[in-house]
Amino acid sequence: MSGQVVGIVPARLASTRLPNKPLYPLLGRPLIEWVWRRVEQMSVLDRAVVATDSEEVARICRALGAPVEMTSPDHMSGTDRVAEVADRREYRDFEFIANVQGDEPLLKEAHVKSAIDLVREGRWDVGTCATPVNTDEARTDSSVVKVARAANGRALYFSRAPIPYKRDEKPVGDELEREPFLRHIGIYAYTRAALHDWVALAPSQLERLEWLEQLRPLEAGLRIGVAVVGAADPGVDTPADVLRMEEKLTEQGATTYA
Repeated sequence: MSGQVVGIVPARLASTRLPNKPLYPLLGRPLIEWVWRRVEQMSVLDRAVVATDSEEVARICRALGAPVEMTSPDHMSGTDRVAEVADRREYRDFEFIANVQGDEPLLKEAHVKSAIDLVREGRWDVGTCATPVNTDEARTDSSVVKVARAANGRALYFSRAPIPYKRDEKPVGDELEREPFLRHIGIYAYTRAALHDWVALAPSQLERLEWLEQLRPLEAGLRIGVAVVGAADPGVDTPADVLRMEEKLTEQGATTYA
């Protein structure tokens, strides 16, 4: 399956900010259902599967017709869960692996494709994407992950702090609507070797300080490419995010699935 991509959606219940997050209802439907409905329509993925350690999540997904792989409950991150599935016999022939977040019901296929295209180029071990931060509130919010990248697209650093820092005055207006002020979108595509190398690494000092797992491979020297994409809706992490997302879904007319 040279050149083909398997998309893996990690889904765990042990979220600290939104308990039982994959099962949390949005307009009466569990979050994982909204995510899967988008993922299953993505032509950029040659195959897609949900990876979970929860029998309840698995039951809901199987009822939707989603393939499910049960994984260890001991994983500390979605990347570890993705790697466990990618290493199973039925997925070993896929050249590229996409980690498709299980908490983004408005995820855009174009954004997933942008991450995959970066690793297809052969210049990058890992591909991800970012969008302009847009507001000073988001720029200074520690729950919003920012990324600084080089002119060639290489990730320089990810942080919860407002990076890059503009000395003497804060950025205003249209400055926040373009580079270098970027919000990271947590979509990843990996070469098989890069995914293996990532999960083989011990948690790093910077990763522990920021609580951002992508700093681990960055510190170890893996080449992470960052594509800048258009507007992207943040994922669902808090009850406030749920209300915001329900408003968005309603505005788009996606009040339910048949």
